[in-house]
Amino acid sequence: MKFLFDFFPLLLFFAAFKFFGIFVATAVVIAASVVQVTWFRLRNGRFEKMHLITMGLVTVLGGLTIALHAKSFVMWKPTIVNWVFAVIFLGSHFIGKQPLIRRLLSAQIELPDRVWSRLSLMWVAFFFTAGAANIYFVRDYVAAETALRAAAPDVEESKFENLDCATDFNGDAQVLCATAKHKEDVWANFKVPGTIGLTLVFILLQGLYLARHLKLKTDDGPTADAPVHKEKF
Repeated sequence: MKFLFDFFPLLLFFAAFKFFGIFVATAVVIAASVVQVTWFRLRNGRFEKMHLITMGLVTVLGGLTIALHAKSFVMWKPTIVNWVFAVIFLGSHFIGKQPLIRRLLSAQIELPDRVWSRLSLMWVAFFFTAGAANIYFVRDYVAAETALRAAAPDVEESKFENLDCATDFNGDAQVLCATAKHKEDVWANFKVPGTIGLTLVFILLQGLYLARHLKLKTDDGPTADAPVHKEKF
C-alpha cells in the first residue's frame, strides 16, 4: 500500500495528461503532492523526508511550467528529482554517522554495516539511472519539437505547448507535429508506467539480495533471523 501511496501523484499526473494535457497534469501533480505530504503527516504524526523533497521540487518546477507556460520544466523534473535523491543518498555516506537508507529503515530491519552501504549505493545507482533515462526521452521530444518549429515558424507559441496537429498545422508540419506529439506521449508513458515498472524490478532484485542478510526486528527488541546464509559478498 505504501508503494501505491508513494506513486499516487504520478498516477494522477498520467491520467490528467492523457485527458487534459501537460499543464492540467502539472497542476494536478502539485496538488496531489501537497495532499500526500499532509495526509502522511496527519496519519503518522511526522513528515516523510522524501515526500517533502519531491513536493518542493514539483511545486517549484511545476509552478514555473504553469507560470511561464513552458512544458520543458516539468519534463526535466524527473531527472532533477532523481539526481537530487542520488546526491542526498551518496552524500549521506560522508555526512552523518549512517547512510540515509539506514536511518530510514533501521527501525524495521537489521543488516550488517557493509550491506547497508551497498544498499545505499544501489539506490544511488538507481536514482542516477532513472534520471539519465529521462534525459533520453526528453531530448527525443525536444528534437522533434525543434524540427516542427523550423517547419512552422509562423505558428503562435501557444500552439506548441498544447499540440493540436489537425487544427493548427498543415502539410509537412502536420506530420512533424504528429511525431512530436508521439514523442511527448512516449515521455509521459516512461514517466509513470515506466518509472513504476523500473522501481518494482529494482525493489524485487534488491529484495533477493537482502534476503540472505535480512533480520526483522520484533516488538520486544531482539531480532528474528531470516534463513541463515553465509555472506557471499
